[in-house]
Amino acid sequence: MTVPVAGVRGLTRRFGERIVLDGLDLDITGGEFIALLGRSGSGKSTLLRALAGLDGGAEGVVEVTGSVAVAFQEPRLVPWKRVAANVALGLTAPDAAVRAGRALEEVGLAARADAWPLTLSGGEAQRASLARALVREPELLLLDEPFSALDALTRITVHQLVLQLWRAHRPAVLLVTHDVDEALLLADRVLVLSEGRIAHEAAITAPRPRHRDHPELLALRTRLLAALGVVVPQEAS
Repeated sequence: MTVPVAGVRGLTRRFGERIVLDGLDLDITGGEFIALLGRSGSGKSTLLRALAGLDGGAEGVVEVTGSVAVAFQEPRLVPWKRVAANVALGLTAPDAAVRAGRALEEVGLAARADAWPLTLSGGEAQRASLARALVREPELLLLDEPFSALDALTRITVHQLVLQLWRAHRPAVLLVTHDVDEALLLADRVLVLSEGRIAHEAAITAPRPRHRDHPELLALRTRLLAALGVVVPQEAS
């Protein structure tokens, strides 16, 4: 039986006269991997910040029953602390250093534990950010476009790492992304946010590892692009 880890009801967020979220409803169950798509300015990151408890201006009900961790588009590592100290930042447990070491080992950065953040590559910095999120053993992991600044090859590697970590720890994941193909390769459920509400929702049943030419993914890709206002030209027969 799946257990909800988060839910929002009637979530509304205004910035001046502009309504970004308009009475949005959403449930997130334990262990599921959700990708949230939408045009720029559609409110994706605003919803994520509300779930993370980082937006005090939102109206409506936001209920999160478990612990939450966030990995942002920028790794946001503190430059004057070494990598291991960044991962352990904010942990109060007496074994914080041990837990940080385990998390770095999981993301393949054990050898860089004593490095300074500015010496890391983009992929390494994002791995450190993931380790910092996972060391808190969250029941809800919020990912705010964490792959967008990575080159194509590094992005593929980090995609596989995220799936590996998700299988090992089974948090619920909400991934904010602009990339339809990324959503199809990673998620169990894809949502499209438009005009402040969930305008389209689709479950993905294709087994992992997924290939872009899988019939289910090809059909769903077309539907998602249409929901985002992108028309894909039909090939001439």
